[in-house]
Amino acid sequence: MSRRTRVLASLLLVELLVVATITFILWAVGAPPATQLLLLRIVLVSLLIFLMILFVRYFSLLWFAYLEHAERNALKPQDHVDLPPITIIVPAYNEGQVIDGALASLVGLDYPQYEVVVIDDGSTDDTLERASVWEGTHGTVDFRVFTKRNGGKATALNTGIAMGRYPFVFCMDADSHLEPQTLRRAVRLMEDESVGAVAGNVKVANRGKLITSLQALEYIEGLNMPRRAQGFIAAVNIVPGPVGLFRREALEEVGGYDTDTFAEDADLTLKMVAAGWKIVYEDTAIAWTEAPERWLDLVQQRYRWTRGILQSLKKRKGLFLRPFPDFPLWLSIFEMGFEAVLWPIMNVYAHLFFAIVALLFGAGELLLYWWILLTLLDLVAAFVTVSMEEESLGLVPFAVIYRFFFILFLDVAKTFAALEEFFNLGMGWEKLRRVATT
Repeated sequence: MSRRTRVLASLLLVELLVVATITFILWAVGAPPATQLLLLRIVLVSLLIFLMILFVRYFSLLWFAYLEHAERNALKPQDHVDLPPITIIVPAYNEGQVIDGALASLVGLDYPQYEVVVIDDGSTDDTLERASVWEGTHGTVDFRVFTKRNGGKATALNTGIAMGRYPFVFCMDADSHLEPQTLRRAVRLMEDESVGAVAGNVKVANRGKLITSLQALEYIEGLNMPRRAQGFIAAVNIVPGPVGLFRREALEEVGGYDTDTFAEDADLTLKMVAAGWKIVYEDTAIAWTEAPERWLDLVQQRYRWTRGILQSLKKRKGLFLRPFPDFPLWLSIFEMGFEAVLWPIMNVYAHLFFAIVALLFGAGELLLYWWILLTLLDLVAAFVTVSMEEESLGLVPFAVIYRFFFILFLDVAKTFAALEEFFNLGMGWEKLRRVATT
């Protein structure tokens, strides 16, 4: 199904939902006073339940994220002595515009011994030619470049794992740049032999537009905050593609990446936690990535993420049925499903329903108070999370339009992605346009 078709289908479904909701409320307006009173009570109770869920969600994530932050800060870099060699894998498909910058960031990392393995996944542009220039030794780092027939990112990563020579494997994207300390900070958590992977911190590099600045805040507040909270219980449910360190033993035990989902990173992470491996988070292992600069590209990306997560959860739905003795794992899996499906649907419908009810029943003042309350909540969350990551406080004001515009926009996309996955509608892997800003 093309992007245009999906957009039209989404708009049609939204229109049907709005019409159905308005029809119901108009019927209630003309109903007897007792019916109207009952409806208002239902709306108020629903609003209170929604706000309670929202507050519990936010403050539990903030609290556990803070605990993880405090615990991780107690780990000093000099506490770590053993620095085993690492293989860095860079899968690339039509990344000619950005591959040079990504590889350049891998020269001179603050780490004694590592190699770089680039896997060209049958690119049709000049990715292979540009990557081949890097083949050889740069300083003390060996760069090796391989090419294969196009088979998708998962197959490219599996090829890189097979070609790697070292006991730890670091996977990144070809549009990402690593901070010099990333390997050193991530590998220190591998001293615990039960840890199978370390999820790093993904940050948005291109922040010159409203859409990318909002994504920069979202990565900090909406993605890294839950990941940090999950890290406190060593049950991170997604090791992000741009920055993830894996124990080779764990990768081999679970059979590497599967090719049957749109989110190979989420799928692999679930396989590892289901096999008993701990997955932790390190916020100072940083990769800068290029975020979509067009709204349609952003929708396409989130469609793929949502459907891939749902595909991964469907493959391992048995995990929902074993809350004990693996409660941290179960809690992380439940949160993954809640954030991917339930919360977006609740958020979209709550905004729609409460807004229409408030307008039709003359309760616009209540709607304004609701908006102010949620905006204050987002401002607090943005300030806390941005401060924890020592990021620019200039991102905090974007929280004013974060929830009622940006997050609502994304939740609509997630809602329809969930519906398409439920009905098993076809979807291709469409390449995001690169602008080479990282």
